[in-house]
Amino acid sequence: MTLTKPARVRFAPSPTGRLHLGGARTALYDYLIARQSGGQFVLRIEDTDRKRFLPGAEQEFMDALHWLGLQWDEGPDIGGPYGPYRQSERKEIYLQYAQQLVESGHAYPCFCTPERLEKLRSEQQARKQQPRYDGHCRNIPPEEAAARVAAGEPHVIRFKMPRDGSVTCHDLIRGDITYRNDQLDDSILVKSDGWALYHLAAMVDDHLMKITHVLRGAEWLPTFPLHVHVYRAFGWEQPEWVHLSLFLKPSGKGKMSKRDAAELMKDGRSVYITDLRGLGYIPEAVNNWAALMGWSYDDHTEFFTLADLVEKFDIRRLNPSPAAINFSKLDHFNGLHIRHLDQEDLLRRVKPFFEQAGYHPDDATLRKMMPILQPRLKTLDDAPVVAGFFFREEVEPDPQRLVPKKVTPPQALEAAKRLYEVLSALPEVTLESGEQPVRALAEEMGLKAGALFGILREAVTGQAVSPPIFETMEIIGKETVLKRLQHAIEILETMQN
Repeated sequence: MTLTKPARVRFAPSPTGRLHLGGARTALYDYLIARQSGGQFVLRIEDTDRKRFLPGAEQEFMDALHWLGLQWDEGPDIGGPYGPYRQSERKEIYLQYAQQLVESGHAYPCFCTPERLEKLRSEQQARKQQPRYDGHCRNIPPEEAAARVAAGEPHVIRFKMPRDGSVTCHDLIRGDITYRNDQLDDSILVKSDGWALYHLAAMVDDHLMKITHVLRGAEWLPTFPLHVHVYRAFGWEQPEWVHLSLFLKPSGKGKMSKRDAAELMKDGRSVYITDLRGLGYIPEAVNNWAALMGWSYDDHTEFFTLADLVEKFDIRRLNPSPAAINFSKLDHFNGLHIRHLDQEDLLRRVKPFFEQAGYHPDDATLRKMMPILQPRLKTLDDAPVVAGFFFREEVEPDPQRLVPKKVTPPQALEAAKRLYEVLSALPEVTLESGEQPVRALAEEMGLKAGALFGILREAVTGQAVSPPIFETMEIIGKETVLKRLQHAIEILETMQN
């Protein structure tokens, strides 16, 4: 859907944890809407929960978004016309608007102690009732309430929910949702320490920052009517509300939790963006994967670059149904996007993974490797596993794999010696010069070509699986190939009875 006017959207994470897949998908959709419409993508940090505040979380959000290529137009680091962009710096603004609600009769100070509220909750639970505030302070005369506030009596500010009728809230992808007001609570807007909760702070900020579309998770649906009531109480025009689908565990059974995320890491999987980066996934693939968990272009197109998504994303095609996290799909997309990269770009991205594995890769060798490495990678951290042998001084072949099936140890030793003779006679070991003589040797010795190639691969790479062996030997060089073959011969000699 092409939006008729520029959209202003915001990604507003709370720095109480790390950026996970759900947050990244919200940010991605925000970014796509902003870029598609020529609007603005705003980063706002909702840091009013001071007890759960995590130092460093804000920076991790920014680093992860930058890695994904989702650059914001306004935010705490770059400023903008509607700042400040950290809620902790906007405390007085919220208090002003809370007071406005109190004066207009839409909110009230509540002086109930934690002890009274806990007793109330226990009694309601004993009666198998939904715990909710009983309105004890709701009808205190305004003059009395103001005097008690002025005297410094501890209090919170609650929204004064209408007791009758209903409220119909419109979600762009779910349609109209109607809630009975008598089922809704008088929720707290401002805590006793003066910090506003999301129910007030986010509504005030979205209005003041002229946000046109609010994209957020389906977990906000239970408080959706409260937020609509707050907008109506102020007499403000509401944004377009979009509640995105929930993410389910890979099994499809139940919503993802922090405990599930911890279990995933044991299998080398993660829903946290910085973890995915460390596991060798590339941002193009993560964006492609995340976009399709809740949205589709048609029933067959799956490969999208970020530019493709900006062009083709349609907010009307968002699907509200829960989506199971499918890591096989991520592997699939990662392989596709790695093969789509320019080889110099891939070299730049893959080099740190060799270095982290303890190798000292040089660009010249990496450049030669790219054509045979690129088609074989699912993740960047596969690279040192698949091709670390290029940068080892020596490799250590597995004695068992030096003797293929249906080949005896004496035959394997003879084959290795003959391979040494054939390859040492060549001016250089290349695909063009080497493959035919080795195939001819296999025929002469009565061995299958695959068996002879297997001995050669194990000797040269120390691996049962590697990139094509002749292209590999050309990159390694004749001298190193012969040195490694000689070492394999020595191993085979110790195996003879």
